[in-house]
Amino acid sequence: MPSRRTFLTATAALTAGVTTGLTATVATGGPAHAAAPDDKKLRALLSRMTLEEKVGQLFVMRVYGHSATAPDQADIDANLKEIGVRTAAELVAKYRVGGIIYFTWAHNTRDPHQIAGLSNGIQKASLEQPRGLPVLISTDQEHGIVCRVGEPATLFPGAMAIGAGGSRTDARTLGRIAGQELAALGIRQNYSPVADVNVNPANPVIGVRSFGAEPDAVAGLVAAEVAGYQGARVAATAKHFPGHGDTAVDSHYGFPVITHSRELWEKLDAVPFRAAIRAGIDSIMTAHLQFPALDDSGDPATLSHPILTGILRGELGYDGVVVTDSLGMEGVRTKYGDDRVPVLALKAGVDQLLNPPSLDVAWNAVLKAVRDGELTEERLDESILRILRLKARLRLFEKPYVSQAGVTRTVGTGAHLAAADRVAERTTTLLVNKGQVLPLSRRRTPRVLVVGADPASPSGTTGPPTGVLAGALTELGFTATALPTGTAPSAATVARAVAAARDADAVVVGTYNVTASSTQRTLVEQLVATGKPVVAVAVRNPYDVAQLPTAPAFLAAYSWTDVELRAAARVIAGRVRPRGKLPVPVQRADDPARVLYPVGYGLSYPS
Repeated sequence: MPSRRTFLTATAALTAGVTTGLTATVATGGPAHAAAPDDKKLRALLSRMTLEEKVGQLFVMRVYGHSATAPDQADIDANLKEIGVRTAAELVAKYRVGGIIYFTWAHNTRDPHQIAGLSNGIQKASLEQPRGLPVLISTDQEHGIVCRVGEPATLFPGAMAIGAGGSRTDARTLGRIAGQELAALGIRQNYSPVADVNVNPANPVIGVRSFGAEPDAVAGLVAAEVAGYQGARVAATAKHFPGHGDTAVDSHYGFPVITHSRELWEKLDAVPFRAAIRAGIDSIMTAHLQFPALDDSGDPATLSHPILTGILRGELGYDGVVVTDSLGMEGVRTKYGDDRVPVLALKAGVDQLLNPPSLDVAWNAVLKAVRDGELTEERLDESILRILRLKARLRLFEKPYVSQAGVTRTVGTGAHLAAADRVAERTTTLLVNKGQVLPLSRRRTPRVLVVGADPASPSGTTGPPTGVLAGALTELGFTATALPTGTAPSAATVARAVAAARDADAVVVGTYNVTASSTQRTLVEQLVATGKPVVAVAVRNPYDVAQLPTAPAFLAAYSWTDVELRAAARVIAGRVRPRGKLPVPVQRADDPARVLYPVGYGLSYPS
């Protein structure tokens, strides 16, 4: 059996010329991935694989632990319980998986140097197998409220904040810097950007993860972010096809139905995906939802041949990698058992099967489907060839490992962090400023009380929000104090906040998903009644403003990550002028058919 060194030398030619192709396409504004590698050599690799190895290449699996070979005992126990192996190295050896996905909760992402070591350990374990192939390591690093790699890596504002900034240059910068940092960690496939057009304010799963409600604006930002990521040799992933922006059901826990007509889908949902395909998107993720106008069978899109092969492959002309959303989500498990889902997904046109609840059940189901003739080996080869092409374009055959020096040189640098701060400053949106309450003056209102919701911080973004805002305002010259009041403050909590406000010169309130019955409304109303200047900051959905008509000043930050909250603090202090514009409409609370603030609305300060 050839050594790993021999294997890498033999396969290095697969990606010869890819670097030149990548640079040329990005420089000319064309598709953001490289020219296709040599299919003849990839097919030769494919021809030497056993059926079991081919099945393994289709799966992208979670694994617990910070190390590929020596995880903590609790992670060994979790791996044995869920996967039947002790470590990532054993996972690769037993199932020959083509991909591994990193999660914070799986303890994969403690710090940048550890992540790079884990990536190298996984690659070593795979490449040392007979006919070993590099692993495509992935994660969900959307920024904003969905992050897996936290500080000290550079964290950017989330998609809706970028939509409020409206700058394709900023979207490209996000992709470029985030891509460089992910690549330095050995993560080469990112499940971002979200291409869903969020037209439903009640959407519980997308919301601020979307760039906005205008399809053309979303399309431009999607394409720009794709160019940034793929210019850094990280595969971008547009999700969730055919569109998850108009649902009131979370597909993690239920089975959403999209009622758009085919005509509306063409004008709304399809637009960003078409833009992503024109930009050369490397992968597209499916949605676990019904879309009767596109397929009336009742199957989720992930399992729909008419949607994935008929529309995505056929009508839209996409021939890149199609990856499922997590197969552990309820939306794809409602109608079929866990043994049928992966087989039906492959029959529909999927290439990568992401994170099944039981890898053993899913892996053996696919193997059995081929042996029984339900799936042909040629069908598997189509998907595996797409996966191999992607690995070759990313130069994983040539350079599967990363260096600790590269981590130090790339991740969380001062230049990257400064760029994220500049981008964030262009996103904060001022919606209300009665009597020119803002900006606050250090001379007239030196003592600031910060109250409000402290939702659990997105991975590695420190927090809590009240503390971050108070700290940032203190750094800007105020004397700021944090008093968390939660998402459902009790009467006693409201009373404490009102009492504290009487000793302050101004109050900042962080709001989080305010509803008509929320006691956050009571908190704001009673704080306003003190006569002190009150500034409400929506730390998630901008729709909160419709529920808080008494607030004299209102800012939308779109997320409670530190970079967005620090930017909001600089706007509050007048260090920067608010420049964000609403990327979604805000309807009236008393009459949702009427728009309170339209797309494009946003105030600023006098020059």
